[in-house]
Amino acid sequence: MAQTVTLKGNTVSLVGPVLNVGDRAPEAIVVTKDLQEKAIGGAKGTVQVIITVPSLDTPVCETETKKFNEIMAGMEGVDVTVVSMDLPFAQKRFCESFNIQNVTVASDFRYRDMEKYGVLIGEGALKGLLARAVFIVDKEGKIAYIQLVPEITQEPNYDEVVNKVKELV
Repeated sequence: MAQTVTLKGNTVSLVGPVLNVGDRAPEAIVVTKDLQEKAIGGAKGTVQVIITVPSLDTPVCETETKKFNEIMAGMEGVDVTVVSMDLPFAQKRFCESFNIQNVTVASDFRYRDMEKYGVLIGEGALKGLLARAVFIVDKEGKIAYIQLVPEITQEPNYDEVVNKVKELV
């Protein structure tokens, strides 16, 4: 059965598998703001934080990306990627406008690989975009933490994410 989240209180189904802590993190290819492909997930020998958001052009996604950029500034040995369906050109403007330098901002427009994480919105006004979620992948490529934000219009729990990252680094 598909996972669900809500958008302003209305239930929407997500497309893709339901992943659990301890599962192997699927490898996905996303495209950075500089049009370079980046592999996320899988074993990389470093802790990975994979953050999915619907669109950087919304206030909550903008706030979330700026907060993670600030929070992750001093963390060594962590690869942080914020993934949306926004085109890389728009992502580049966003990063330049808000001085986003501590996280990689990338797009899933090319391969739609984030469906492997079960976060592709399958219906409603945001169909085809990504739900708000955070996955932390350990150095061996296993999922160590998942936060699927139940209401798309709300921010994630940043403290939980930071605490889990500190535990793994």
